[in-house]
Parts: sequence; structure tokens; C-alpha cells
Amino acid sequence: MERPDLAKYATRSKESRGRRHAEDFKDIRSAFARDRDRIIHCAAFRRLEYKTQVFVNHEGDYYRTRLTHSLEVAQIARGIARQLLLNEDLVEALALAHDLGHTPFGHTGEEVLNQLMTEHGGFEHNRQSLRIVETLEERYPEFNGLNLSWETREGIIKHSSDYDQAASSDLIEYCPGERPSLEAQLIDLADEIAYNNHDIDDGLKAGHIKLCELAEVDLWQETFVHVGQKYPALDEERHIYQTISHLIGRLIHDVVNKTLANIQAHDIDGVARVRQHQTRLVAFSEDIDQKNRQLKGFLFKNLYRHHRVERMRVKAERFLAMIFESYCTNPTLLPRSYQERFELYGKERVICDFLAGMTDRYALEEYKKLFEPYGRV
Repeated sequence: MERPDLAKYATRSKESRGRRHAEDFKDIRSAFARDRDRIIHCAAFRRLEYKTQVFVNHEGDYYRTRLTHSLEVAQIARGIARQLLLNEDLVEALALAHDLGHTPFGHTGEEVLNQLMTEHGGFEHNRQSLRIVETLEERYPEFNGLNLSWETREGIIKHSSDYDQAASSDLIEYCPGERPSLEAQLIDLADEIAYNNHDIDDGLKAGHIKLCELAEVDLWQETFVHVGQKYPALDEERHIYQTISHLIGRLIHDVVNKTLANIQAHDIDGVARVRQHQTRLVAFSEDIDQKNRQLKGFLFKNLYRHHRVERMRVKAERFLAMIFESYCTNPTLLPRSYQERFELYGKERVICDFLAGMTDRYALEEYKKLFEPYGRV
């Protein structure tokens, strides 16, 4: 059930290293299509709807969430994969799974949990994503987790780096000395393309950044001028939307061309050569990479550290820490199903799992229940 025209360096289901648990399947979907479908139907994926990207859920219905971000990453990643003749099912599975382990309140939540868990193994969202698909989801009669293919699990743990926890003995099965598949490599840049562009959109809509400020960013301004020349009578709002659309297209085109050039230059004729290569092959050109770094720097300074975003970040730090400490002091506050896991995983890790799985909305409600005297319990 896989495309017959995949490139030699594409990952194929029939060559998968398999699943951890043997199963009898009820249909003939390819291995990676099955992985994608299991991810879409899992509880952790649904909770992404109410998890922060930049703006907390209650700040407005317009802004991106982890769920809409994941869908945008999948759309961009499939576009790149199609042009490179890579396995689109694997790409889509990885795109939809790449943020499953994210906490409420975005990277702030991750930083808080990592600090709180310093003496208990720390916290890192790729590892939590892997923990969700290997252990925490409970849907099947004979095993915990989603029982995904090895290649999907490997792509999850190696997202955004060759190996976040290379020295950890429990992750040795994912071959820290190897590069991930090209399908996994392209998720990193699809992720970056998606969040840079939708954060511009959300930042402009919120009034946190202004067009006159963006004019200082080469990548944006070049594309903005191009759109103005192409559509000289366009109103400002449509001009912005078209600039974002053209910018996404420009970045995708650059990734495809640079990656194909790398594949040709290094004579990549199969998956084994991809894994043995010293560096990642999916990349921006040098010019676009430099301009993209300028854009990221602008967003960090003007959006991610905007005083209104900072205020929410500081509040989130405080009440996530307070909830965690309350659970540690009185673990009977947790649902009984979580208390029953203490002996297996340790009290702090179970509390961490519970907090990491919360949506922004749930965490805010839990804070009210625990600390506001007239809050419903």
C-alpha cells in the first residue's frame, strides 16, 4: 500500500525494524499509515487543542495551539516529502507526534518541570512524547502505549537534535550514533517554517509586533515587497496573508533544492548512507539559513519576550510549581488511577506525567481548585 515511486533513500514500511509487540492487524494499511492513524486517535493528540503555542487558550480563539501547529507542520512536511519522493505516511506520523509530550504553557511549562524534576531524571518534551507512545497511552488489550514502528519512535526521540539524551541507557535501542531518516530530519525544518510564520501572523494580530518593525527583517521584507509588486492593489490584511504564504513556499523550495543538492553531492543511494552520514542532509541553503536566524532573533526579542507574553510566563511558572509541590506534599490529591502508579514509576515521575498531560485550561482550573478558597473542588 506504499507509493511505488519512492526514492532509494526513502524509508519503506517493508524494511521497518518493527514494533515492540507482535500484533494481528485487521486491515492492510502500511506500517507508517497505521502509526499516523494511532497518533491521531490517541488522547494526548486531542489535548494539544488546548495547549499553548505562544498565546494561552483564553487569550482568543484566533491564535495557534499545539494542535493547529502540528497540523501546519504536517502540511508543510508532506509538501517537502512529496518533492523529495520520501515516505509521506512516516512524515505525517512524525509531524503529528512531534509535540505530544509538550506541557501546558509551552516551553515555560517544560522549563518548570525540568527544574522541579532535577533530582528525579529531569523533563524533556521529546522523551515525554516517546513515553506517551510507549507507556502512557492505554488503548489496547495486550500492551500499554501505541506500539508504533521503530522508525516513528526513533524520529520522535531524535526531533530537533541527533539525540537529546545520547548517554541514557534506556534509549540505546534508538542508535545514538546514527542520523535519523530523511523523513525525521525534515520535520525539524518543517516545524521551524511553521512556527516562524504562524508566530508572525499571531503576533501581528495580537498587536505585539508591527509591520514597520518587521521591515528590518530581510526574509520578511524581501517577500513583502515581492507580493506588493505582484498584487499592487492588495489591502494590508491580505498583503500580510499572502506574504506569509509566499514565505512558506520560498522556504519549502529552498529546503527541497538544498537537500537534493546534498543528496547528490554525497552520493546518497539508500537509507544506510543517510544514517552513516556525519551531518544531517535536510537543510536550508546558507543564505536562507542566515536570514532565517535573523527572523528567529527578531521573534524572540519582540514576541516571545513581549511584556504581555512574559507576564503569562511568570504566572505559569508560579502556579505550575505550586501545583507540583502540593501534589508531592499530599499525593492523595491525584486521581486514584495515578496514585496506583507510584510504586511502578515513582511518585515524582507520576506527578510529572499528570502535570505534563494537562491542558492550559485544566491547569488553570486545578490551580483554582487547590488554592482559591471559594473554588469548586
